[in-house]
Amino acid sequence: MEDIKYDEFKKLDLRVGKILEVEDHPNADKLYLVTVDIGDEKRKFVAGVRAHYKKEELIGKSCVVLVNLEPKNIRGIDSHGMVLAALSEGTLGILSVDRELPAGTKIS
Repeated sequence: MEDIKYDEFKKLDLRVGKILEVEDHPNADKLYLVTVDIGDEKRKFVAGVRAHYKKEELIGKSCVVLVNLEPKNIRGIDSHGMVLAALSEGTLGILSVDRELPAGTKIS
């Protein structure tokens, strides 16, 4: 893995996001459309977590999101950020915060 400079890392806009709504992606069995409150706005993300989470488990969850990622069209839907998760031996876990923090709180 290549090291990056601290100044490169500082460019990442990581925030606490609160998942408000979860819908099935109309064109993919493994994807959800997730509406996330990032503090100053609400955004739609495409998240590949459908095989690991039920909708009810995600709604209201506070998680770590990357918000300054350029939009990407995933199976016909634009995703305006990324919900961060870890995957190990088939088990996926969404990165979350261990205390209640307001949506939009910057992570540094």
